Amino acid sequence: MPLFEYRCGSCGKSFERIVLGHTTVVCPECESRKVTKLLSVFAVSTSNGGSANPSEPSAACGSCGDPRGPGSCALD
Repeated sequence: MPLFEYRCGSCGKSFERIVLGHTTVVCPECESRKVTKLLSVFAVSTSNGGSANPSEPSAACGSCGDPRGPGSCALD
């Protein structure tokens, strides 16, 4: 099932939704349909629990502490 990240153009809330087919996405905060699909990042893990590439920075996963939440990066 595809999981997408969105940001509301009315209230600014960021949220995730599982979207199937032609589902109309609405903001869970203000119920606006004025939403923008965001570029999602994904995580890759290895069988030993480590990072797939430990030399790469891991900030794009939301671990940088960006107040907009996971998937938002202050380093962009």
